[in-house]
Amino acid sequence: MRENDMLEKEEIFSKVLRAGRRTYFFDVRATKADDYYITITESKKFTEEDGSFHFKKHKIYLYKEDFAAFSEILNEMTSYVLNHKGEEVISERHQKDFKKEYTTEKVLAEETVPETSSFIDIDFDDI
Repeated sequence: MRENDMLEKEEIFSKVLRAGRRTYFFDVRATKADDYYITITESKKFTEEDGSFHFKKHKIYLYKEDFAAFSEILNEMTSYVLNHKGEEVISERHQKDFKKEYTTEKVLAEETVPETSSFIDIDFDDI
């Protein structure tokens, strides 16, 4: 067993956040010296055409010396997003009844195209 695998076994405290196809695991772990650090794991489920599935995982290791800076930047970034876009989720994936705004504009643009076109009809056999 690898040394890293042994370190991963020392879970002290854990929380799970399920978010659609993604699951986030927040774990406090212990080093060999019995100091604590945090791992944040994103696990995303992918389903194959045959119905089978697999997970892709990404992990961040966060050590105590980085907690303050990490927290400050995370708070700044989340505040920025919420202040500029609010808390309402506006992506198609999150709202099944989401309608794209450009549909009406696209139809109007197509109606303004004249029936006769200035393009020359070319047959590729002529080239």
